[in-house]
Parts: sequence; C-alpha cells; structure tokens
Amino acid sequence: MKPTHLIFDFGGVVFQWNPVRLIARVLPERANTPEAADQWKDRFFQGYTGDWGAFDGGHATAEETAKRIATRTGLTLAEVQAVLDAVPDALAPVPEMVALLRRLRAAGHRLYFLSNMPAPYADHLRRTHDFLLGFEDGIFSSEVRLQKPDPAIYELALKRFEITPRDSLFIDDHLANIEASNRFGLPALLFTDPARLERDLASRGIRC
Repeated sequence: MKPTHLIFDFGGVVFQWNPVRLIARVLPERANTPEAADQWKDRFFQGYTGDWGAFDGGHATAEETAKRIATRTGLTLAEVQAVLDAVPDALAPVPEMVALLRRLRAAGHRLYFLSNMPAPYADHLRRTHDFLLGFEDGIFSSEVRLQKPDPAIYELALKRFEITPRDSLFIDDHLANIEASNRFGLPALLFTDPARLERDLASRGIRC
C-alpha cells in the first residue's frame, strides 16, 4: 500500500533554514569569512545539542538560552539576542514546498509535521502562516519535551496522529533523523530539494 500519511520536518524542508547565512548576516564582524561563519554556527548551535538542544526541547527559555550561549561562546548577550531575534525571519516558507504541500493535500494525502523547534519560533510559525492549517496535526519538540532523533518522539507522533508506519512516510533533511526513524520502523526519506522530493515521492507511488 502506498503511504498516504506524509510527515514533514519544517526547518530546512518546508521552511528555509541556513544557520551559516544567518550568523554571517547578524554577526558580520565576527563571521567575516565563510570559514568563520561556519565555525560560529557550530559554536552557537552545537549541532542542535547542548544549549540549543535544551531550547529545542522546551527545557530552557529564550532568556536562559541567550545567557548560556553568551557565557559559553564569549559573544555579548546583545549579539546572542540579535541572532535569536533574527531566527523568525530566517524561517521563510519555501514557495515550491508550499505549492507541493497543497497539491499533495488536494490529491487526498494527509499531511502532518514533526519538527524540532523552540517554543517562541513554533508560536511564530503558527501565527504567521495560514498554509499550516492544511496539516491534520503536528508536533513541535518544545511542546512535548522530546526531540528527534529520540525514538520516543516517533512513537508519540504515530500514537497522536493515529496512523501506522505501513501507510506513512517521514521526510527530513537530517540524516540522523532519517536513520532513527527507519530504525524505529517508520519509513523515512531524506530531503534535498523540492523537485527531488516530488520525484522520490512519485517513485513510491505518491503522486499529486
């Protein structure tokens, strides 16, 4: 049976997310070369573990996160806050993905989301983008205090959405999350770009 329940990651899939570009734009004096921007991205976000992981998982507020990052990295609190404040604008919808989601829904597929996302940005996305109403349901990590690639969040998603792995497909841009989903038993597809995703879906019999 072809999957009819499609579960999407948000950052880097449905919404743009380029932390190197974000750091370079907000902290140009610190990130004054591509290499420096990449290094500051690693120091700031820690691969979405550490301080940012606690923020993603709903275990730290934005204020607590800013103080922790400033203390750890040597950035001023104002610099850290500037990066945090710039995140919502950096999470712009990918137009091709919005169009694809609408076509998938019109074709009868049921859409869900499963996203690691700090609470302030989750609230921002819900308030700002009406197309999210096309999703049947969704989970933000900060609201359930679980994060990908923890298998518990995949288990929770299936239970909450009342769907089964055999007719579902999870789509994410991070290989670790894809591998964890597959190990758990939820089929998963690595996202690279909208056109490739549409081809990959078609190859699985999922057309729109």
